[in-house]
Amino acid sequence: MPELVTHDVRVHPSAANLPREEQLAWKIAELATDPVPVPDDVTEMIVNRVIDNAAVATASLTRAPVVAARAQALAHPYRPGATVVGCPTEERVSPEWAAWANGVAVRELDYHDTFLAADYSHPADNIPPLLAVAQHTAARRGLTGADVVRGLATAYEVQVDLVRAISLHQHKIDHVAHLGPSAAAGLGTLLGLDAETIFHAVGQALHTTTATRQSRKGEISTWKAYAPAFAGKVAVEAVDRAMRGQTSPTPVYEGEDGVIARLLDGPDAHYAVPLPAPGAPKRAVLDTYTKEHSAEYQSQALIDLARRLHRERPELRDPANVEAIVIHTSHHTHHVIGSGANDPQKYDPAASRETLDHSIPYIFAVALQDGTWHHVESYRPERVARPDTVELWRRVTTAEDPGWTRRYHSPDPAEKAFGGRVEIRLADGTRVVEEIAVADAHPLGARPFGREQYVGKFRTLAEGVLEPAEVERFLDVAQRLPGLTAEELGGLTVTAPPALLASVTAPEGIF
Repeated sequence: MPELVTHDVRVHPSAANLPREEQLAWKIAELATDPVPVPDDVTEMIVNRVIDNAAVATASLTRAPVVAARAQALAHPYRPGATVVGCPTEERVSPEWAAWANGVAVRELDYHDTFLAADYSHPADNIPPLLAVAQHTAARRGLTGADVVRGLATAYEVQVDLVRAISLHQHKIDHVAHLGPSAAAGLGTLLGLDAETIFHAVGQALHTTTATRQSRKGEISTWKAYAPAFAGKVAVEAVDRAMRGQTSPTPVYEGEDGVIARLLDGPDAHYAVPLPAPGAPKRAVLDTYTKEHSAEYQSQALIDLARRLHRERPELRDPANVEAIVIHTSHHTHHVIGSGANDPQKYDPAASRETLDHSIPYIFAVALQDGTWHHVESYRPERVARPDTVELWRRVTTAEDPGWTRRYHSPDPAEKAFGGRVEIRLADGTRVVEEIAVADAHPLGARPFGREQYVGKFRTLAEGVLEPAEVERFLDVAQRLPGLTAEELGGLTVTAPPALLASVTAPEGIF
């Protein structure tokens, strides 16, 4: 029996009365209810990603979007409730608000895992809503760490499979439209819900998370971190409504006024969506990859190449020696973080951090000059505005290369690549040409990330933020995730010293 079944998803007129069992949302619900065991290697990677999320959330605790989201969440205390990252474990809030605050903390630095195919995604955005609901409902429903692992295996599978098949960005729809359904499905698995309930939760979550890509265009705002947190919060609320018997727009994907017909490829569209066959394991998390550097994923390999050139060709650091740098890369990289985006902000020293971490001209120039990349130092205004950096930065452009575009979309993991070929023309007329296919930390890279590297990333980002005892406590709990009891799930967070949180002022709002 094949492990994956490809479903033909297309638009149907209302008069056709498409049976529920033939709708994609129902297929997703059936996947979520399949009690197939989680393979050991999948469990291992899910633990890695829980650690990874905690690392990047810890590093963002005092950043303005995280402070604001945390203040909103703390205005909604609730029992039993869920924890808010950074706060004491006994301080609990309503689970949808915990999903919100923790989702913003995870997403703020653009530093956690990624999957790229027909569309973009950060599948670990599923973790905050699932952990929040697990903590809130653990005692009442008898949930354990094994249930969290099962729920996350479903969430990763659904998001990755949707991203493989359906392009949102082509129609300027933000990628979190795949996150709402995946989080809802993962919550369904976590809570042991029936297919009918999950079906309606998926439909509601999708319907309420289709927004435009302007959040990742031009002058990128703080909403970039909020968008996936909003999808996670919406998914929690959708599941709650569905559990109370409330129904969804149907068919949400295939209807003549549904998402495909009106927002995506239109009435004549066909999508081939692969989902695990009944009884097949959910292994999609193993196809995802985390970041060693705090920047958009398609810059990861190019940062590694720039670091190597910094060591091997020190003359390239000086713009007086460089006439032009052209990065030949995929369509996505060129048009999203390269000069093909036609965003002048990507070359603006006054641009926001959110814009700069989506500017490969800036990122490559700084990594080439510094030989490193740091989630704080590489974005400081004084670093951004350094005259020799600005001069070099504005000599960096990108160009689409069909070969790299083909490799970007290749279904073969051994061929799939997110790098490019860099051609540097020097002032003396000589040329430097180098290329890199995948980041060093990629499973096929020079230094693949394993448990040791995930733990190391957490320790590095927690340094100066958490007390050493808290670092060790969290790592102990997280690495025991599959065997945690209901009472222990509340420990899947980090508590910062009170003085750290008090060092930032929470803005006043409505709540």
